[in-house]
Amino acid sequence: MLIKKLTKCAAAALTIALAMGTTSCHTPKDVTYFQDVQDGDSRDITSIADVVVRPDDRVSIVVVSKDASLANLFNLPVVSQRVGQPGVTIQEGHSSSNEVASYVVDPYGDIQFPILGTTHIGGMRRSEVAEYIQKELINRNLVKDPVVIVDFLNHGVSVLGEVSRPGRITFDRDRFTLLDAIAGAGDLTIQGKRTDVLVLRNENGKQTAHRVDLTDSQSLLNSPVYYLQQDDVVVVSPNDVRKRQTTANGSTPLTPGFWISIASLLTTVAVLIWK
Repeated sequence: MLIKKLTKCAAAALTIALAMGTTSCHTPKDVTYFQDVQDGDSRDITSIADVVVRPDDRVSIVVVSKDASLANLFNLPVVSQRVGQPGVTIQEGHSSSNEVASYVVDPYGDIQFPILGTTHIGGMRRSEVAEYIQKELINRNLVKDPVVIVDFLNHGVSVLGEVSRPGRITFDRDRFTLLDAIAGAGDLTIQGKRTDVLVLRNENGKQTAHRVDLTDSQSLLNSPVYYLQQDDVVVVSPNDVRKRQTTANGSTPLTPGFWISIASLLTTVAVLIWK
């Protein structure tokens, strides 16, 4: 009688395990991005935001004119020193791609620009910085035909959690999206929770948290963090399966492994009693 009960229990546990295993073979519905998108859909992006200058940014500003010697008065010299060699080399004018002279924006949003002196560029877009300096040079009769080229040199975001390549992603564009950052990190792993992506942003001395659902395109496009800002932090949470894998054996009453273990134990007990 006892053996029959144990056998029935083992069979029931095995049936549950097989049923759960079959269910787990199906593709989870939360793995696919943008599940609400249909062919031909057109959606508005409501949170268009260019990157703006912030304190501690490194900004390259180059002035170009027909009179190169005059333009060079407004360009920082490149100061370089080779490791292990004495002396400092100063190079006037344009620099190579790996030798870029730059301004560091102070806590007040100011830089010290040659001849113009203290120049406030905090909160400006790249194009606004170029336009402002160009007007200042013309209005002060310093350069008649200036062309001002502005580049951001140290912009980047950090991507952490369930992605293939966590780390810092650098960018030099005026607009950099959350999807760009995820792609740069090698996409989410299969264990990444696509319905709960956290973006941390420093705003006015405070850190603000925003959560984004990557399976809902409209929610993403309407999010204030669809376009990222420099030094944003993107955190991808693990899904429930990944969380269970962090336990001692990864098995809980909700997993097939748990019920297979129970079935195996009951079968072993039944065999020993039968003998």
